[in-house]
Amino acid sequence: MDFELSDDQVALVDGMRSLLEGRFGIEVIRGLEATGGIDRALWRELAETGVFSLVVPEADGGVGLGYGDAVLVFEELGRALVPGPLVGTFLAASLVEGAASGDALVGVVERPGDGAAFVEYLADLDVVLVLDDAGVHRIDASAIEGTKLHKPLDAWTPAWRVTELPAGELVAGPDAAATLRRNGAVLTAALQLGLAEGATDLAVTYAKERQQFGKPIGAFQAIKHLCADMIGRVEVCRAAVYMAGVCIDDPEVGDPTRAASSARIIANQGSSDCGRDCVQVHGGMGYTWEVDAHLYLKRAWALSSAFGSSDDHAEYLAALV
Repeated sequence: MDFELSDDQVALVDGMRSLLEGRFGIEVIRGLEATGGIDRALWRELAETGVFSLVVPEADGGVGLGYGDAVLVFEELGRALVPGPLVGTFLAASLVEGAASGDALVGVVERPGDGAAFVEYLADLDVVLVLDDAGVHRIDASAIEGTKLHKPLDAWTPAWRVTELPAGELVAGPDAAATLRRNGAVLTAALQLGLAEGATDLAVTYAKERQQFGKPIGAFQAIKHLCADMIGRVEVCRAAVYMAGVCIDDPEVGDPTRAASSARIIANQGSSDCGRDCVQVHGGMGYTWEVDAHLYLKRAWALSSAFGSSDDHAEYLAALV
């Protein structure tokens, strides 16, 4: 079995990283705080590269790739801290007109059985897809009323508390809803893989540059251990996420739902731990707004309950034993 990326996949990753470094540098990302994480022009640039139409068949105007390729792209999006309803818009490419082209921003939320739902980016969304036992329901975002959270965990992920979601138009059945949940979990895990990688890169770079007692702090054993642990987590997370993407494309390799839950649990923990250790490597400066370390940790936490929490996925896996 060949675990290496193909030449085309390497080119895909290199091209995506180059685009994001050029158009979504950290100063641009920080500037998006003022607009709630959304810039329509930049969003359309992502769409023009095929980000939201990666798995749409070429006959339907898409790129015609698979989820094994999509997780590579979403890893890069996470690494670059790109905000917005990335997963929801990607999943809606074949269900909502304008999603693949970047003209429509789409959120995906589970209809709560009891209590309130939390809808991210509600003020900028065009459509919300609601998942429940009956299937997938399409709702115009303007028809949803909610209360904006005063201080969201991640300033680039604003959220609204919605006590009641409209019924909406049923656009797909229960099987489609289950598929969206599974695929959304994998793409979210891929974003968190990118966050873990970005936090690790930032910590290692700082450990090489920061001087203490006449030598880089990376020369001290305590810092070495933290950075080594981060690198190990990234590699374990990468294996789980890539495996889940391959299983979606070819279920004969493994159960895609089981692989998705495994990837979600590992990526959730790995991104949180790497974000925390990145802050730790930066010391007291890691907690300040000016240092980027906290951005990875907060985004990892903001994604922690998307498409099921770690506990939800652990319960699913436990039921298989």
